[in-house]
Amino acid sequence: METMPYQPQLDVTPAQRVSETVATTDWRRSLPTLGGRQVILRDLRTSDAASLHALLTTQEVARFMSPPPNTVEGFEKFIAWTHRQRAAGTYACFAVTVRGYDTAVGIFQVRDLGHSFDTAEWGFALGAPFWGTGIFEDGAKLVLEFVFDTMGVRRLEARAAILNGRGNGALQKIGAVQEGLLRKSLLRDGRYLDQALYAIVDTDWRALRHQVRTLPIH
Repeated sequence: METMPYQPQLDVTPAQRVSETVATTDWRRSLPTLGGRQVILRDLRTSDAASLHALLTTQEVARFMSPPPNTVEGFEKFIAWTHRQRAAGTYACFAVTVRGYDTAVGIFQVRDLGHSFDTAEWGFALGAPFWGTGIFEDGAKLVLEFVFDTMGVRRLEARAAILNGRGNGALQKIGAVQEGLLRKSLLRDGRYLDQALYAIVDTDWRALRHQVRTLPIH
């Protein structure tokens, strides 16, 4: 999801402070906290705005996605918007934190493309200092399990600019299948970029998960 669905210019609702306690299985009320070997994924908090602004607005992170909010206040409005969209049942956004710390270092986004999340699109952004550490793969597996087992998604799509070698490699590594080329589909810095369209379907994910769980331990 290299085009962020949030549009600051259309958001006229003031940012509101929300509860920071996650204690429900109803993801529309608040996202569950998901724990991996390296990461903890949780609901976004207004207090995450400063770290997300510092980590996700750098040129190396933002160059292949639509521009993120350019101020801390803008991220606060974005976070409030994610809560409203989640409550409406159309979107979910997890904060990525490193196990043992509570600072948000990235996000995973999922949005409905059809009806009741039968088909969805996901995207992610991670601060550059955490690239190549295994954090993405650890977090992505948690999100995939949540998407297919809790949300009931049948088909999950993703887009990655052809020039974004790291993003394409990350998607392929977790089992996404490239299905096509979307020519001149992303406008960035005054030019249109080609994107690859990837998808994971529920049966593929469950088969892949079963293979991982049944691999012999040496």
